[in-house]
Amino acid sequence: MKNPVGPILRMGDEVEQVIAAIEDDNPDTEIEVIDRGSYVRVQGEDRVVLTQDTLREYLGPEFEIRSLGAMMSSFAGRVINTSESIVWERISARRDAPAGEGVPA
Repeated sequence: MKNPVGPILRMGDEVEQVIAAIEDDNPDTEIEVIDRGSYVRVQGEDRVVLTQDTLREYLGPEFEIRSLGAMMSSFAGRVINTSESIVWERISARRDAPAGEGVPA
């Protein structure tokens, strides 16, 4: 995977449900799950989305997406949080451009 992004989750009772929700929210993205024993790396290419609605389908109607922060020990990429979703995305191509290219002065 060239540009993997996504959460790194501490092992716990809800990890499998979170992984299933991520897979549901990203049907056109290959999601790779790497089990490291005490944590699980969940990643996709360039952009991974997780919505509160999908999490609630797996974890119950009262689950708040902000609760995911307690399960997430780290992440790859840039994370964008809203009250309804979390998006992990590739860090802007602007930072990847060689000096002087694609970056406004």
